[in-house]
Order: sequence, then C-alpha cells, then structure tokens
Amino acid sequence: MKNILLIYIISILFLSPSKANFEIKASTAILQDYLSKEILFEKNADQSIYPASMTKIMTSIIAFELIEKGDLKLTDKFMISENAWRLSQAGYSSMFIMVGDEVSVENLLKGIIIASGNDACVALAEGIAGTEEEFALLMTSKANEIGMTNTNFSNSSGLNSPDNYSTVRDIMIMSDYLIEKYPEFYKYFKETEFTWDRTGGDPITQGNRNPLLYKKLGADGIKTGYLAVEKYSLASSIFKNNRRLIAVGSGFKTKNSRSKESTRLLLYGLSNFDTIKISSNENSIDELDVWLGAKNKVKVYTKNNIYKTIPKARKKYLKAKIIYNGPIMAPIKKDDVIGKLIINYKNEILSEHDLLAFEKIDKVNIFTRLIRSINYLIWGDV
Repeated sequence: MKNILLIYIISILFLSPSKANFEIKASTAILQDYLSKEILFEKNADQSIYPASMTKIMTSIIAFELIEKGDLKLTDKFMISENAWRLSQAGYSSMFIMVGDEVSVENLLKGIIIASGNDACVALAEGIAGTEEEFALLMTSKANEIGMTNTNFSNSSGLNSPDNYSTVRDIMIMSDYLIEKYPEFYKYFKETEFTWDRTGGDPITQGNRNPLLYKKLGADGIKTGYLAVEKYSLASSIFKNNRRLIAVGSGFKTKNSRSKESTRLLLYGLSNFDTIKISSNENSIDELDVWLGAKNKVKVYTKNNIYKTIPKARKKYLKAKIIYNGPIMAPIKKDDVIGKLIINYKNEILSEHDLLAFEKIDKVNIFTRLIRSINYLIWGDV
C-alpha cells in the first residue's frame, strides 16, 4: 500500500531571473539568496572579467584554510621582501609595509581585507608558498575544488593580468564559500578601518573601501575591485531580517555607480522575494505510520535544511508532499531512508529529498505482534 501524505501547500509563481523586471547599470551582475542558493537576478553572469581586488577573497581563503588545519597561526610572522615592499611604492593600494619588517598573519590579513593592500597580499603569499606564483597555483586549485569553473588566478592581489580572470558567478561562489566555511574570519570584512603602526613613520589608518558598510543596509562584506580595463566591481553581502543575500557586479563606470547600483540590487532581492524554510535537519517535519513497532508513528526529517526563495507578489502552486510505502514495518533504525519529500510547481517536480527516520523504532514482542495481527484480520487497519 502506498500512502501519500500532503504536509502543506505553499502557492508561488516562480520568476525566472532572466524575466525579472529589473535592470542594473553594470556589465555583469548576479544576486543569490544565501540560504536557498537560488539565483534571483543575473546579467551576463558567465562573461569573463578581470576580478581585480576581489581576487583577495581567495587569497584570504587560502590563509583561513591553513589556520583551520593548524598549519598557520594568526600570530605567525613573515619577513617582508623587497618584492612585496615594491608594490607599496608603485601607487597601488597598500598596507605600507617595509622591507625587513616582521608582520603577523593577522595584520597582513587585515591589510588585505580592510586596506586592500597589494603589498600585504604578496607578503602573505610568499610567507605561505615561497613565491607568489606558487601561491597562485594554490588559489586556482581551490577555485576548481569549490566549483569556480571559469576562473584562473595568476597573482594574489588581482593586479591586471590576462591570466587572472573569473566571472561574477564564480566570485559569488567564492564569496558564498568563505561566508559559510569561515564565519569566524568573515568578521574582518565588516571592519571599517585598520591602523598599521608602520616602521619609520606615523601609524596609518585606512578605511574599508566597501561603500555599503557605511550605509544602513545590514551590509557586512565583502570586497571591492578596480582596474582601468574592467572599471569598478564589488562583491557584497547583507544580512537583514534573518536573510542573507550575496551580490556581485562588475563594469560599473564610477565609484558612485558601484555603490548605488549594488545597493539597488540587494534591496531588489530583499523587497521582492521571501525565503521559506521547508524542512530542517534538526527537527522532524511529520510522522509516518509504523506497523508492529513499539510506536505507531515515526518522526521524519531531511538531512539538510531545505529553503525556497519565492517572489512576494506572485505566489501560486508550490506544493510539498511526502510519499512513502506504508505503514512502515518495524524495526526502524535512526536515519533509515523511509520516504521522499517532493517539491512540485504545478505538475513539474522541482526537487526530491530523502526522508530519514528521526528516531529508532523497535519491533514489538511476539505476543503483541500476534494480538495486533488478529485485530487487523478482524477489524482491518487499526
């Protein structure tokens, strides 16, 4: 016997990002809901770009990964080479480190993330991998590992190079990865200033270049970029009303446009969409019938949290239902797959998810089974 249990119905009308009534003054852009991973808007999202200083997100990730593994400490210090110092003298964004300085990993990371220091990038890269070229290989390898399929890194800072390229979709994937994997380090990206007590001069305080941090948006990262060939770019994220959105845009013509258009994109996502939690990996979502078990019902849940992001103004036809062969014969082990959660839009299946037993259900003893079997033969399904 197959039982189909409809647990709830949510009506929505999915709105394809390409059909969204929204436009942005950027060459390429993308907007993602962090929880559902759904794309809410995209424009030329797979067009190749020069990522400029957004490259520094991956530079940071490599360091964070080594710290997490215990192979690097925030308190470790690296000697500054002439190669790293030279960038601070070339007119690029800099932390202003000096040759021979011994600088902690934490200060280098702050110099990279907050001050956007190219010199700090080279110092960190050389300290970790010996040369910037070797470090760039680590960066590209990590990019491939996390699904950045159209990216190659040739340096640690994002300085213009034909071999340092990406897409806004890949930058979004990288930003999402950092936020999810390293929340304890992501806090650096919302710090609005960094003071470096430099050798041979007064301390230098530099502000974070992310303009959205200074607006009341709920922005908490992540990284700006600029190259003459690419113009202005920004990977940004906001957390507001228990929702996080990640936006990436490139090809903004001016700093002001970068700030204004990125704000518009994020507010578009907040104002026009809601994210609904359909199921949890911590709580049961329903109970299914059990045959000859110590309990007559077994709680079920999904291995992962399941979210759906929906347009606020056009809600129709989203259905979530449970399908299982039941009643389910005991014994049942915890985490046994005993059903499916099906999410439909009209007659189209959007996704299927295994339903797992939330608890262990033992089989009843022989006497109890006999009594229940007799009752079933006499009275039917009881």
